[in-house]
Amino acid sequence: MEFPLNYPLTLSFRIVALAPQFSIKDANGKVVAYVKQKLFKLKESVTVFADERQTLPLYTLKADRILDISARYHFADPQGASLGSVKRHGMRSLFKTHYEILEGDTPMMGLNEENPWVKVIDALFGELPIVGMFSGYLFHPVYLVTRQDKTVVMRMEKQPALFESKFSVEKKASLTEIEEKRVLLSIIMMLLLERARG
Repeated sequence: MEFPLNYPLTLSFRIVALAPQFSIKDANGKVVAYVKQKLFKLKESVTVFADERQTLPLYTLKADRILDISARYHFADPQGASLGSVKRHGMRSLFKTHYEILEGDTPMMGLNEENPWVKVIDALFGELPIVGMFSGYLFHPVYLVTRQDKTVVMRMEKQPALFESKFSVEKKASLTEIEEKRVLLSIIMMLLLERARG
């Protein structure tokens, strides 16, 4: 990802892929990153690449423990330098998505679902025979990244799509480059975790 990025960003999951993977495109349709989760790992491991051919790794996202609902996911650049982390809020996250974005051990921002009922209805509607195929057109969960004072810095919304998952990410306030990286890597990890949950 080359900064500054041209927002809004579009995140599109590949449906045919065995391992969860998706591309991130800027407002001009240029691929700025490609994300691939490794299969069959006891600890979550995700690599963010610069391109769809996966030739240049940009970041790694790794869990600090095996299969834990409250795991912390650490971000690093290719040289192994820490870029921060994100932590799911345990039992609180079972109903309403809630993550903390950390610098060291200090929570700097929150990543929350705006309205948890939208996701619940979307999931239930998606299970209905035939009409469930159209749930992607009807319900659009929204996620907000906020500072400790509740200022919204980024907003992500699921987009209408029939056979794929698409999300739009808008920047709502100024961020330093390291904050922006940390927020985007947190969104990536959250999307993969919530997709696995359903």
